[in-house]
Amino acid sequence: MLQLNRTTSSDPDFQRLVAALDRELSTLYGAEQKFFDGHNKIDVSAKVIVACHQNQPVACGCFRPVDSTCVEVKRMFTTPEMRNQGFAKKVLNALEAWAAEEGFTRVILETGNKQPEAVAAYTKSGYKVIANYGPYVNNASSICMEKFL
Repeated sequence: MLQLNRTTSSDPDFQRLVAALDRELSTLYGAEQKFFDGHNKIDVSAKVIVACHQNQPVACGCFRPVDSTCVEVKRMFTTPEMRNQGFAKKVLNALEAWAAEEGFTRVILETGNKQPEAVAAYTKSGYKVIANYGPYVNNASSICMEKFL
């Protein structure tokens, strides 16, 4: 059974999962990842979901407000041994529901061109590729997407 816990960026399970995500991204993108690290900082405004399976944290994600109608999804991760079981989709659905509860109507996100599984999962969840936004403009490694809630 999967338990989806609403929490904050200071949650130790979230911090451990994000550390594992950062290691994986560093392996995928090498020195280029330093650019992205600066844009992946999560502060206290973030709304965090940690998914636990058999009381073990296995997946996470969060969102932060961009403006009064839009949030940005960040730090989506599932531990490698727990992938392909639908946990990321459940985390994403929970984040979208939470954002909608708070009155947001649009979600944006950035993922990378070396993460085709992530792009496919977001596409399957109804996200569409958009022009790169903010710090990702003119970054060939970035793929930006959006979904209206």
